Amino acid sequence: MNPGPPSYPMASLYVGDLHSDITEAMLFEKFSTAGPVLSIRVCRDMITRRSLGYAYVNFQQPVDAERALDTMNFDMIKGRPIRIMWSQRDPSLRKSGVGNVFIKNLDKTIDNKAMYDTFSAFGNILSCKVAQDENGGSKGYGFVHFETEEAANKSIDKVNGMLLNGKKVYVGRFIPRKEREKELGEKAKLFTNVYVKNFGEDFSDELLRDMFEKYGRITSHKVMYKEDGSSRGFGFVAFEDPDAAERACLELNGKELVEGKPLYVGRAQKKAERQKELKRKFEQLKSERLTRYQGVNLYVKNLDDTIDDERLRKEFAPFGTITSAKVMLEDGRSKGFGFVCFSSPEEATKAVTEMNGRIVGTKPLYVALAQRKEDRKAHLTSQYMQRMASMRMQQMGQIFQPGSAGGYFVPTIPPAQRFYGPAQMTQIRPSTRWTAQPSVRPSTQTAASAYPNMQPPFRPAPRGPTQTALRTSLGARPITGQQGVAAASTIRAPLVTSGRSAGYKYTSNMRNPPAPQPAVHIQGQEPLTSTMLAAAPLQEQKQMLGERLFPLIQRMHPDLAGKITGMLLEIDNSELLHMLEHAESLKAKVDEAVAVLQAHQAKQQATKKD
Repeated sequence: MNPGPPSYPMASLYVGDLHSDITEAMLFEKFSTAGPVLSIRVCRDMITRRSLGYAYVNFQQPVDAERALDTMNFDMIKGRPIRIMWSQRDPSLRKSGVGNVFIKNLDKTIDNKAMYDTFSAFGNILSCKVAQDENGGSKGYGFVHFETEEAANKSIDKVNGMLLNGKKVYVGRFIPRKEREKELGEKAKLFTNVYVKNFGEDFSDELLRDMFEKYGRITSHKVMYKEDGSSRGFGFVAFEDPDAAERACLELNGKELVEGKPLYVGRAQKKAERQKELKRKFEQLKSERLTRYQGVNLYVKNLDDTIDDERLRKEFAPFGTITSAKVMLEDGRSKGFGFVCFSSPEEATKAVTEMNGRIVGTKPLYVALAQRKEDRKAHLTSQYMQRMASMRMQQMGQIFQPGSAGGYFVPTIPPAQRFYGPAQMTQIRPSTRWTAQPSVRPSTQTAASAYPNMQPPFRPAPRGPTQTALRTSLGARPITGQQGVAAASTIRAPLVTSGRSAGYKYTSNMRNPPAPQPAVHIQGQEPLTSTMLAAAPLQEQKQMLGERLFPLIQRMHPDLAGKITGMLLEIDNSELLHMLEHAESLKAKVDEAVAVLQAHQAKQQATKKD
């Protein structure tokens, strides 16, 4: 038998309730204290790129993820407590209802942390959330998802009916939406409570009872009154038998007690049920209207301010029968767009062909078939994705991490470094080899102006064991701190390729030309970009970098500029270009080189004395 796919321990966390300004870099700074982080992704809207308020953090080791969950849950970031739970990418576990508990009648002061602390005594919690309104306040109910059904049942037995912050809470099994809708549908068929409206201001409780008691035994009845004692025009009647309630609705609904106001009698509904039913009816009417106008309704924009409904109809009248023409207004002034509806798709198509781009008044019209909001959003999303793909194609040498998706923040894991003190350095390098070499390439700038103390360019000898060790001391190091976070979260093109640039051909009619690259500006030298460096032959790349490094180093150490420049040219070109862009990085490397030279000179002097 073939073994199944390997089972990897879970090391991925879901982080919710995030402030919209929180970035991957902030989360990396927070969670890296728990252990090595593989990747972080803040989920964002496809169009606006605004944070959706949650993220995924992937650790190298499950034990580090568990440590973060235990120690950082509900910590405050940007004034909001973050909510952490194990990432469950399979929604079937969440939607099944297994181990899931529903709590209602919660006091408004109970937040996620308070509810977590209350229910964690019954078992391991996978997730815990108090429902919030748009202002962040509690809606008075929430959910707790336990790891086992046993823990969920235990919490129901112990907490249901308890007082939490002075309020008696209800705790019960979570019922999935489909089951709830089915249950509500069955209840709708059997009802005893009747809602009555449109019966006038002088209607009383006695009249309401007399009107309905002939249909069956009434358990309660009530007319709703205003503060002045007059009727608000509606009330409720509760029957003992559902059949009596149904008969009353069938016979009294539509009957006129007040002239011009037909009585409404129907099943009493909760506010949520009423809103849901009204929404369903609205969506149905909207769908029917869109179907009816599909292919015949035109959207017209870039209208001149002088164009009104009559002028719009007149301009489009030659193409067929117009059923409606409307210029959209705001405070009595045109908003610059409107709609024209024809009687047939053929007429609408002809109007689009003839009128799109035609100048009416002082402006050329834009005419197209009107789209539903959902279709327009899908179209804009498609255009955005195409633009993003085009931009990615323009990026040269984009960095991809194996197994990671777009939008992930993948921190650089620094390799093990070896550090050498002055004593060890003198043992590794008995003598210096950082000497200037004669120029082998003519340059537009004279050698004297580029290197006042030496003859450029530098041609370091082939790298041997001692130079490799010295390079380890001076070589490129991972950038840390805020600078490192910014560098890791952006994509940089490779600075050196195999002698030629991995360029792309751009056409003149291209909609999104590549963004200009940042250039290094050194006085007396032409600006240097990564593309220019990559396009140069390998033997000339060090020359180009050396010509720009030398004057910067000479300002710091005039007497050692030549030697230090030669030493630094042993470092990778990508790090050299970074040092040209960032003065503090260059100064740090120069200081290291000076320390190496001083240690070497001290060793030589000690040898001479012996």
